[in-house]
Amino acid sequence: MRLLLQTNDIVLISYVSHLLSEEGIGFEVFDSYISAMEGSIGAFPRRIMVAEEDLAAARRALGNVALTLPD
Repeated sequence: MRLLLQTNDIVLISYVSHLLSEEGIGFEVFDSYISAMEGSIGAFPRRIMVAEEDLAAARRALGNVALTLPD
């Protein structure tokens, strides 16, 4: 799996999850539990991961979202 997005913004995670679901792109949100365990103080950002073959389509789906995606 490849990293699509890493953030502490739960609203952004929800929005990106919605966009990916609308496009039929499978994804996983990593680090949700560790973030909750540390009290959601932002020490451990959550990561949205997609399959290698879906990375280009996922980036296109997020094309209108104003954020910087990792290479």
